[in-house]
Amino acid sequence: MDKAYKVLARQKGISNKKAKELIDKGVVYIGDKKVKIARAEVKEDTKFRVEIPEEIKIIYQDQDLIAINKPPFVDSYEIENAIEGAKLLHRLDRQTSGVLLLARNEKFFKKAIDEFKQRKVKKIYIAWVEGIISEEIEIDLPILTVKRGGKAISKIDKKKGKKAYTKIVPDLIQGKKSRVIVEIKTGRTHQIRVHLAYLGHPIVGDELYGSKTNAKRILLHSYKIEILGKKFEAKLPKDIEKYK
Repeated sequence: MDKAYKVLARQKGISNKKAKELIDKGVVYIGDKKVKIARAEVKEDTKFRVEIPEEIKIIYQDQDLIAINKPPFVDSYEIENAIEGAKLLHRLDRQTSGVLLLARNEKFFKKAIDEFKQRKVKKIYIAWVEGIISEEIEIDLPILTVKRGGKAISKIDKKKGKKAYTKIVPDLIQGKKSRVIVEIKTGRTHQIRVHLAYLGHPIVGDELYGSKTNAKRILLHSYKIEILGKKFEAKLPKDIEKYK
């Protein structure tokens, strides 16, 4: 027996530091179970699988903005830092894939942010959730976000929360899982995840908000965004196209 990051380092021929970073980023698995604790004791012959993030693809770019098809397991800020002069217009959770927009100049940034504030931006997501959703559902419940140990967690709070609206439309049912199309008018932290969990249909793989299903990631994808007359769409990745 030895610590997970040390066994991984030996298997992959990398440094202990790099192995620990990979585990901390949430891209190391044993079977379908994510390795969550780098210092956890594991057997020497444990077989690890490392899910390397896909190459970042540009959907569209001009002098004002750039639209990225963000792969899962890449932080939105990593993309911002990688593109000189770019500034995030919004963020996607680390495990969420799909359309991510960045401004390329301050004038456009201010104009676009105003669109977000006035709720003129159309945002469509697709997610796999636990249970059967067969009818359209609208949720208009306020969300409060708090920081715990440096991490954000949100919940429904009718007194202290900020307004949050989510529309859910059934798209496909497979076994006891449903694929849904989600439109949000607001952009609260973890909004879709919290609202779906509140309904008793947490997103597959979202352990933080009650999912009991093991998955390589939270199965949530930013599918389409419309802003200032421009429309962007990110092709569905395999794990969203069809639930295994």
